[in-house]
Amino acid sequence: MIDWSRIEELREEVGPEDFPEVAELFLEEAGAAVARLSGAGTGQLGEDLHFLKGAALNLGFARVGELCANGEERARAGLPAETGAILAAWSESRAAFLARMAPAMGR
Repeated sequence: MIDWSRIEELREEVGPEDFPEVAELFLEEAGAAVARLSGAGTGQLGEDLHFLKGAALNLGFARVGELCANGEERARAGLPAETGAILAAWSESRAAFLARMAPAMGR
């Protein structure tokens, strides 16, 4: 579900002092895209899925990234994306991330 090694790699890349800000920005921006998923039209849905895929993979939310990649392909083909699975994976991944990374983020 989460690629913890990617998270540690990112933390080393940006530095432990800047990681909380990067993580908070990700959670905020990705959270906004997630919130739009259920009401987006196909065009906006594809854009949101593309953004969320990249953001998720960058911060190690592997399952969310995989589901978004699949959903993006379906949206391009005019098919419905399985947003319910994406929303569930986001919720689970976000909770796991925050549970483990809260001390590093000053929470």
